[in-house]
Amino acid sequence: MDPFSGATSGGATPQMSTEDFMDQLKTQLAQAYAEEFLETVRGKCFDKCITKPGSSLGGSESSCISRCVDRYIEATGIISRALFSSQR
Repeated sequence: MDPFSGATSGGATPQMSTEDFMDQLKTQLAQAYAEEFLETVRGKCFDKCITKPGSSLGGSESSCISRCVDRYIEATGIISRALFSSQR
């Protein structure tokens, strides 16, 4: 499929507007970012907090994961704000 025309290789689909294309691209980028974010948090927090994997989380493991995720979200927000404010 040609992402710029919206047509598939075998059909005569009307062209996709630039606005629609940009909306679709933003959605795909947001989804990719969210997936990467979750994978990173999952990997880092799991490695840090889960010492003995089992069928359930212990109290200390659960609170460790909560703190880890909160810190990661906070750090990501700080970095994002710094990057976006320096671009202006």
